[in-house]
Amino acid sequence: MYWRAALAMGTALAMCGCKSKSTLYAAAGALPQNAYFIGPQPGPDRPMTTATNPYANDESILPQARQLFNQYNCSGCHGTHAGGGMGPSLRDTLWLYGNTDESIFASIAEGRQHGMPSWGSKLPREQIWMLVSYIKSLRTPNEPDPPRK
Repeated sequence: MYWRAALAMGTALAMCGCKSKSTLYAAAGALPQNAYFIGPQPGPDRPMTTATNPYANDESILPQARQLFNQYNCSGCHGTHAGGGMGPSLRDTLWLYGNTDESIFASIAEGRQHGMPSWGSKLPREQIWMLVSYIKSLRTPNEPDPPRK
């Protein structure tokens, strides 16, 4: 009889204690409160200010911008005529991070996950805008040195 009373008392205490312990565990799929990233993350540690492209309508800089594309070895990842390689094609119409001048500038300056390095601290802003203008000229009649068919 004594063991039944002890079992009933233990069960009652266990049931009372369950409510207080359930708050200690996070919901399934929740991020831990002390989450941190390991290794360098692409992009600056603060939002970059954007401006309008000063070369947006200047076709005269496109040959020089194409030279920069090759000089900085953008063609090493994106292909000689930006048709893709190890990096994505810049000639297609589908853009993961947007195809506006500001979006392309941000992709070059801040970098993107899965391989695009951040060039914002290495290239002058003017040259990044020139590269943006070159990329925007792809698939247009203004493209300097288009691929041969």
